[in-house]
Amino acid sequence: MMTRSYAIGDIHGQLPALQEAHRLILQDRDRTGDGDAPVIHLGDLVDRGPDVRGVIDTLMEGMAGREPWLAIKGNHDRMFGLFLDDPLAVDPGLQSALSYLNPRIGGQATLASYGVPNAQDRPIAKVHDEALVRVPQAHLDFLAALPLYHHRGDCLFVHAGLRPDVALPDQTEDDLLWIREPFLSDRRDHGALVVHGHTALAAAVHYGNRVNLDSGAGYGNPLTVVVIEGRQVWQLGPKGRIPLPVTPGADNR
Repeated sequence: MMTRSYAIGDIHGQLPALQEAHRLILQDRDRTGDGDAPVIHLGDLVDRGPDVRGVIDTLMEGMAGREPWLAIKGNHDRMFGLFLDDPLAVDPGLQSALSYLNPRIGGQATLASYGVPNAQDRPIAKVHDEALVRVPQAHLDFLAALPLYHHRGDCLFVHAGLRPDVALPDQTEDDLLWIREPFLSDRRDHGALVVHGHTALAAAVHYGNRVNLDSGAGYGNPLTVVVIEGRQVWQLGPKGRIPLPVTPGADNR
């Protein structure tokens, strides 16, 4: 029997969408009788969406309750922790003109979910002081401890992708969390099917050597959930499995 895994794309604080993804997985488990296959969340749990706190609470409670769940660290997850450590620090993957509280990043939505409102409109020192009081240390510890990737069966689950021609143990954290090119344009086989998010598309795409599951939930679009057996991928919907075929010549994003 082929190794089965479930995977969920970038969540970005969208708790109802996450709950629906988990419900669809339970439906698939009921249809197939397999309750052990892990559910791998591909990172970017935080920012942009309205209920980051609820997303993290849900994942922490599920994992503590022995749900077969795993979450990968995303670049936004790292930026949140970095802001709490030093509000003036800039993640090395971020454009120098941006900051965590820039509306394009969405950090203000994360802080608002913890009861720190209007972060982008107030002195950063005051915002930081409030955040240190309101954000549970357990949430920060959870995010800091997230793994950078997970290898299972024929698949490698990672947030952004890989640096081509670099062995997995030699990949840098910055690349695993932030890379786009030259990864997105590389058509070569990476040894495993790379299942990733980070680069938002209108819908999930299977390129043959990789699968991008970031369907833009952080911008109000649907959250993608799939089941993978070997290198075959199906998207899960209300009516069950929908094949996600390899798309030759698809746009390299």
